[in-house]
Amino acid sequence: MTREDVVKDIKSEFFVLAPTGEEYKIDMENLKENLDRYEIFNKFPTLKKYIVAEELKNVSSAEPPSIKAMVHLELIDYEGASDSGNFRFYPKGNLIFDLLSDWAEEIALERLGAMKIETPIIYDWSMPDIREQGQSFHERHYMVKVPDDENKEFVLRFAGDFGLFRIMKQINMSYDQLPIRMYEFSKSFRYEKKGELSGLRRLRAFHMPDVHSFCRDIEQGWDEYENLYKSYNDLANATGIEYAVVFRIVKEFYDKYKERLINLLKYSDKPAFIEVLSAMKHYWAVKHEFQGIDSVDGNCQLSTVQLDVKDASTYGINFVDNDGKKKGCTICHSSIGSIERWMFEILENALKSEKPMLPLWLSPTQCRIIPVSKEFLNFSDEIMREIEKADIRIDIDDRNETLSAKIRKAEREWTPYIVVIGEKERESKKFSVRRREDNQNLNPGISELADEIKSKTKGMPFRKSNLSKYLSKRPIFVGYT
Repeated sequence: MTREDVVKDIKSEFFVLAPTGEEYKIDMENLKENLDRYEIFNKFPTLKKYIVAEELKNVSSAEPPSIKAMVHLELIDYEGASDSGNFRFYPKGNLIFDLLSDWAEEIALERLGAMKIETPIIYDWSMPDIREQGQSFHERHYMVKVPDDENKEFVLRFAGDFGLFRIMKQINMSYDQLPIRMYEFSKSFRYEKKGELSGLRRLRAFHMPDVHSFCRDIEQGWDEYENLYKSYNDLANATGIEYAVVFRIVKEFYDKYKERLINLLKYSDKPAFIEVLSAMKHYWAVKHEFQGIDSVDGNCQLSTVQLDVKDASTYGINFVDNDGKKKGCTICHSSIGSIERWMFEILENALKSEKPMLPLWLSPTQCRIIPVSKEFLNFSDEIMREIEKADIRIDIDDRNETLSAKIRKAEREWTPYIVVIGEKERESKKFSVRRREDNQNLNPGISELADEIKSKTKGMPFRKSNLSKYLSKRPIFVGYT
């Protein structure tokens, strides 16, 4: 019997599972006509947006506004000398990229206790295990020829599994060492169709923080699955994005572990769209995705976790159990999601607001000082140096421009805190501050301002700006001047 014969007999049922445990059966065949009749979708509009975009394929033709914003904000741009779907990152964009990467690595190494590895990006296409993994991506590969052998073909990796699985096949593992967690920040390549490319949502070169957990059995695998789910949920919440939760699960596992799924939804305080399969169609018994919702109500897959009960035997990834026998691991495949897609969703969610703003911990400039004239530059410099001691990214607009022009520039750059300094501020040591988040005017002292910013970024990664603190010394890369 072929795989096609097996798959064609597998049936799907669809539900919405609420955090309260209530289950709502969904008739997918007639959903388009009856969508508004389901009260559950009116109660949970984010899930409805996902259903419309992905399950009903009713995707907006509008260009996501982040495509223009990423350029105007001097974050990311197209590179005409490269292939489509390959981007250049300017200093501000590189800073955001690094902060998200730091957060992903902190989750993997500190919270999950994973071991970090690095593997090649290029592999011999003639190797049976490489070809078998590669064929699952339907020829969407970058193929590479070498100059000294015209018959030799290499493939650029589309995920970190190539090198990781070859490592895991050769190492010796004991049951009392499990779960073993491996982390790689893998630059990967997928030759997506040109018509499908769309800014940072879908590209051909991207960076994927992958965590794979190798477990003793399904029970330990479920424990690991839950841990990964919660970690990625916390990451999503820290970025402030709008997202839906989607599960695909084999019926046997759904019936057995439904209560554990409900507990995960309680942790997220979100419902989930669930496809229940009558039998196993893939290597996984259960998987979920966090599906980001952009500003034009499209969807974009971010983090995912898959409980794999087959690949260990396929690829010879074994451990020695307490009876001395070799057994195949249960594997949790997981990815936080490509850093580029997180940047896409963060920008898109910002653009849903009348006054867009990045999460404070990701803002390239968290606070900008604008002296009303050159007379106040030295005092502004003193204030900047005091505030930056608290690990706050702060700069000064010391350009020879009018006050209104400087304020407009700060607003166009989505600056969270704008501090205007003149004689009154120098005398009183209280500052005129515009807070973008709620458009409020404040009059804090130095320590009050620093404490507020620090309290809102507590627990998140920090990096210094990679640009000059003085705007007069910054080149204009692109966008607004």
